[in-house]
Amino acid sequence: MAKRAVNPWTWQDAIGFSQGVVVPGAGRTLYLAGQVACDGEGVPLCVGDMAGQTRKALENIATVLQQAGFALQDIVRLNIYTTDVEQFHRHGSPLIKQVLAGIPHASTLLGVARLASPDFLIELEATAVAAAA
Repeated sequence: MAKRAVNPWTWQDAIGFSQGVVVPGAGRTLYLAGQVACDGEGVPLCVGDMAGQTRKALENIATVLQQAGFALQDIVRLNIYTTDVEQFHRHGSPLIKQVLAGIPHASTLLGVARLASPDFLIELEATAVAAAA
């Protein structure tokens, strides 16, 4: 599906996101709940490890996308919630930038006091748009 990034500036390019994404003629939209670093039973994983939690949350996003018939390339928005913004910039952001390289997506980063479990350092919430099935 054709998507067009909307970037009136260039500073966001170094971080790896778009200010906006236009999806003409979209057929299907998937709104993903926030994904964290947990296993299939909801048990927290990678406690204290921002990179590990980011990696697992991205894997969980990929799993939900696949189950719904979508792919990572269909992501148009990624909201990032973290209890430690500085640690995220050092260890989480590079992973997201690598996994979503070349995929235009709008993004918001929010520092929060706490997530659903005190073991969680990061939660990723995505929206994906794909052609009609």
